[in-house]
Order: sequence, then C-alpha cells, then structure tokens
Amino acid sequence: MDRRTFAIGIALGVLADPFDAWAQREGKAHRIGYLNLRAGPDPQDEAFVQALRELGYLEGRNLVIDYRWAAEREEQLPALAAELVALNVEVIVTSATPAVNAAKRATSTIPIVIAAVADPVGSGLVASLGHPGGNVTGMTLLSTELAGKRLQLVHEILPRATRIAVLALGGLSATPLLLAAMRAAAQTMDLELIAQLVTKPEELPGAFGEFQKARAHALFVQVSPLTLDQREAIVGLAAQHRLPAMYEIRPFVDTGGLIAYGPDLVVMYRRAAMYVDKIFKGAKPGDLPIEQPTKFEFVINVKTAKALGLTIPQSLLLRADEVIQ
Repeated sequence: MDRRTFAIGIALGVLADPFDAWAQREGKAHRIGYLNLRAGPDPQDEAFVQALRELGYLEGRNLVIDYRWAAEREEQLPALAAELVALNVEVIVTSATPAVNAAKRATSTIPIVIAAVADPVGSGLVASLGHPGGNVTGMTLLSTELAGKRLQLVHEILPRATRIAVLALGGLSATPLLLAAMRAAAQTMDLELIAQLVTKPEELPGAFGEFQKARAHALFVQVSPLTLDQREAIVGLAAQHRLPAMYEIRPFVDTGGLIAYGPDLVVMYRRAAMYVDKIFKGAKPGDLPIEQPTKFEFVINVKTAKALGLTIPQSLLLRADEVIQ
C-alpha cells in the first residue's frame, strides 16, 4: 500500500466516522486518537495499524482510529488534540515533542503513547525512563545519545572534514539537547558545527545557502516531522550543494541520502501498538517504562556516494546493515 492510497483510506475513515455503526454491530469498539505534526502517513504509520491487526484490533470491527495531521503547522496541534479529547478516545498515539506536549496539555487522564521522540526525559515529557509517571509512556529515539556515534561515522567517511553543517528544527525543546550533545562530541574530534534552525519548508534553501557560505564539508540532518515530510527536498538540496549527509533514520537514504544510522522507525511504531494493547487491557501508562530501541540500522547509499565522488571505506561497507547500490 503506497502513501497516497493509505492517506485516502484515512481520509475516508475520518469523513465517514462510522464508530457508532460499528459499535452497534460488533459491540464495544476501542477508539484511538492519532495526533501527528506531519502532513500525512508514512510506512511507519501503516506498520502501527498492521501491528494492531496482528494483536486482534481490526478497524471496522472492534477498533476506530481518529487521525489528526497538523501538516507541519505546530500552532494547529492544540486544537487537534482537543478534538481527540472531545471524541473520548481511550488513548492518544503521537510522536515528536510538540505533539506530545499538545496532547499532555489537552488531557491529564487519557493515556498518551509516544511512538517516537528524541529525548523524553530531557524534554520534560516524563519523569524518568523507568517510571514515566502521569499519563505518558512509549518509545525514545535516543537522538542525543547517538550524536557522537553519528559524527564518528561521518569522520570515518570524510577524515579531512572539519566543518559539519547541522540542519535542525527550531522551537523544538529536544533541539538544544541534541546540539549540546553534538558540540561535546565535536570538540573531542576537533570539528566545527554550523547549525541552521528551520521551522518551515520555505526556509530550507536559505539554510543550505548559509552552509555553502560557511564552506561546510558535510551535513547532519535532525529527524523531525518537518525534515521527514520534506526529505525529498532536503536530499535534493544536499545533492545540489554536494554535501555528504548523515541522517538519523533510514527513509532519508531510501530517498537518495548518503548514510543513516539510527533506530528502525517501523519497528518503533509496531512496538507502540503493543503499548496500546497493554493500556486497553488495563495497564497504567505511568507504570510502563519508556522503551529504548534495540535495533539500529546503518545504511549506506553507494550510488549517492559515487555521485558525490566519494569512496566509502571497505570497513564501513562491511559494517553496514544494508548497502544500496
């Protein structure tokens, strides 16, 4: 199922809102509110729904999912979260710090399951990973903890690179945490970071223009709803400016980016479905530990490397989980 087909299915489901009819026909149906800052579904969202099916929750029988997409407009999140609360959903599934914060402000009683967030403790979303407390639980991307590893991989590919551009999301509480972790790692490798914060797609060309002025040797892209939605544009700009780029998750490399190292987003969203299942069966979110990813992907796009005139060291090719030719 491609993104467009999945999106159409979601749109029809929202417009029809057949919850009452299903409930009358099948008995009580569970209801999930799905809040996201992105513009629409990606494969990880389909993986979440598929995992629910495997757990016995079928849309049209015993499950309704109310989708709310903010289309990268953070100011829309409070109203969308309030809509889900008004629908009396049993659980809100979300990702990215702004969306989680919007859900938290909208309700202190409805359980909130995070499918992916950079640093839930550092961002103040939960008290601790082991004992989140309150009504929030879910998955962490470990973005800050992996910053040093990602810079090291860039250094192995480009040992002479000294100026690393960083494209990050402005206004995100996790961004200063990530930049602090990257600066600490960069200092040990004698690297200079050139950060540009963006908040909307129109700012991307200007950010790359600043990277060019600073004569950056390589690029690091923070994963966020904005960068994930705009990954084709970002990969295209990186190619245009001939910037070898490191990404936090694989979808950027599938789109044509150079390398990625990080958690498997599809696996994380499938795990989020298991949190929902536990909550449906009576578990309290505050008692469910925040789960850290156990599967990491190191993916290299050799075609992109060749286009950039780069030779990837054989040692890295052997360590990669997948090499895209």
